[in-house]
Amino acid sequence: MFESERIIGTGGLAAAILLGAMVLVTALSSDALGAQHAAANTASARGEETAASPKVHEFITLLADPGIQKWLKEEDEKKSAAESSKGAADQSVSHYFASRLSAIREHIYALAGTLPDLPNQFERGFGLLQAEIPRRGTVVLLVLVFAGLGYGVEWLFRKATQKTRQRLDGLPMDTVNDRLRLVAARLAFAFGVVLAFALGSVGPFLALDWPPLLSEMVFGYLVAFLATRIAVVVAHFLLSPEAERFRIIPMDTLAACFWSRRLAMFVGWFAFGWVTVGLLTTLGFSMEGRQLVAYALGLGLLAIALESVWRRPVALSDATETPSSKTHRLGRGAQNAILSVGIVLLWAFWVSRAMPGFWLIAVIIILPLAISITQRGVEHLLRPPGLAEAAEGPPSVIAVCLERGIRALLIIGAVAVLAWGWGIDVVHIAGQDTWFAQIVHSVLSAVVILLGADVLWHTMKTAIDRKLVETADLGQPNTDEARRRARLHTLLPIFRNILFFLVVAVAVMMALAEMGVQIGPLIAGAGVVGVAVGFGAQTFVRDVIAGMFYLLDDAFRVGEYIVAGRYKGTVESFSIRSVRLRHHRGPVFTVPFNLLGAVENMSRDWVIDKISIGVTYDSDLTLAKKLIKQIGLDLAKDPEFAPLIMEPLKMQGVDELGDYAIQIRAKMMTVPGEQFIIRRQAYAMIKKAFDENGIKFAFPTVQVAGESDAVTAAAARRALELTQPAAAE
Repeated sequence: MFESERIIGTGGLAAAILLGAMVLVTALSSDALGAQHAAANTASARGEETAASPKVHEFITLLADPGIQKWLKEEDEKKSAAESSKGAADQSVSHYFASRLSAIREHIYALAGTLPDLPNQFERGFGLLQAEIPRRGTVVLLVLVFAGLGYGVEWLFRKATQKTRQRLDGLPMDTVNDRLRLVAARLAFAFGVVLAFALGSVGPFLALDWPPLLSEMVFGYLVAFLATRIAVVVAHFLLSPEAERFRIIPMDTLAACFWSRRLAMFVGWFAFGWVTVGLLTTLGFSMEGRQLVAYALGLGLLAIALESVWRRPVALSDATETPSSKTHRLGRGAQNAILSVGIVLLWAFWVSRAMPGFWLIAVIIILPLAISITQRGVEHLLRPPGLAEAAEGPPSVIAVCLERGIRALLIIGAVAVLAWGWGIDVVHIAGQDTWFAQIVHSVLSAVVILLGADVLWHTMKTAIDRKLVETADLGQPNTDEARRRARLHTLLPIFRNILFFLVVAVAVMMALAEMGVQIGPLIAGAGVVGVAVGFGAQTFVRDVIAGMFYLLDDAFRVGEYIVAGRYKGTVESFSIRSVRLRHHRGPVFTVPFNLLGAVENMSRDWVIDKISIGVTYDSDLTLAKKLIKQIGLDLAKDPEFAPLIMEPLKMQGVDELGDYAIQIRAKMMTVPGEQFIIRRQAYAMIKKAFDENGIKFAFPTVQVAGESDAVTAAAARRALELTQPAAAE
């Protein structure tokens, strides 16, 4: 805010010092040359022809040469600059802060000393203004007239494009491409509105000839009007308070109206204040007087910012959150307090001319807000069709690329702003051959490389994650498409991990190379270390190699049920050296690839399920066969089981003649893993059909038979009596 005043003041002071030094050097040189010429004339007048030798005359002639004087002056300046830079390097941190505090005190004392004279400066300025522009209100009237012309031309533009805007309002937004085309059309219309206002207000004014002071004042305030109008148009383009469907930054209508008004107020106050402070120079105000006016106007910006922070509408998501969901988040009051302290510090640093602290606080406040707003805007603009909010799951690749790219540009821009605010000329430093310049150049290059690697990695990761979501649903089982999706779902996580290590390794190597580190020996040393680690971790290497061959052989995929030795379960995930198996009862096995051995895959292609049924010997086997066949056909026609049955249930025949039952065998071919639910349904249907048709299921029984002979009965009774005393004993 009003940084040009600081630049003007500093530049003017430096120019004054340099001009004074030049005048002093010129005066001293002229005095010396005058004295030398006077001495020479006196000696010649006295007849002392041999007072100066030819070499002395030649030296005096060289000193009188303007080119020699310029060279001597440049050498003296270089020496002074070197001594000052050396002294600055030798200064301690405490000395730096002491000098800064001293400068701040001097600045405050100068402002305090100028405050009593400020009414006189206003009186002189009004006197000059009245002398140049006798009629009062001329400036205000002209500004209002030309601003009205601008609004009139803008109204004509809106009238001429009314049908086009109505057609745009009725366009569908069913797809992302439709939404982007509509946003581009609205952006072109917003540019046309601003251009129409500029042509209607500033254009006619520039076409006429005006007095210098009047021209400067009216033109400045017209530009301020134009800046305010641009802020209004941009706010309506981004927030669209009148139509939620066109809103780029997601928020409710109340918040959109609130922030669009505050943005216009802030930009308008800033623009008119900037122009006013600039005109004070023409009206003869001193530097301190202009700064006092600027600081007073800055209080208005401070008030607008604080009012916006404390009266901002509550977001719907914040209003509906439960207290437990805010456990790890700052409350609204704490956020407002922190933002308020930061804004007040900005104004205090600006008033005290502590500009390094000002730009640091500005970046700390603005950068996270800008990143958050751009992220929400990109997600909202590129959201899937038909959804009011961003869909769950990974976002689109374009959205991630834009979001990360904009984030990288914002971070680079923040670094550039800090460098400019702290008075660091990055381009000039990069051209120097000092250790500090090399460090700055290396660090900035490394930051750019890491930001580029971040964009590349998140783009590739999002593409892989979206493909994983697509392959999670295998579709129609036991088809080529289902097998292809299952294989992709297995291999893509491993490929993602490999890409991560590759991107990180390349980015780190490039960053080290930019920082001056020789990466050739590092690569060679990494190879030697890799060989040593390979010898020391042979089991790990065997696991990695075994896993590679398992995956190349397509032995198992994620979601398949396998049996390997004493381990069995559903494959949940892979790492670089092991597989994660979930047992059907719940336990999880993490098995190194080297320990798997032969793998029995229970979920590949198809499975034949056999069931055995025991019937009594008096059962009608022909009828049982017909019933089982009909049950198999009914199951194959059932919409719930039809996609899972590859061959219907049918009876194979008699499998065994047992002691108490005839064992008949039936079989069916199903999709792997689905045979259990089909088997349960088949058993229920067989039970019902057999009961209805009189076929009995056999089960083991115990039959006790006795003789009717009395002798045998008496012997049995006698044996019982003999055993009872023994049992009693």
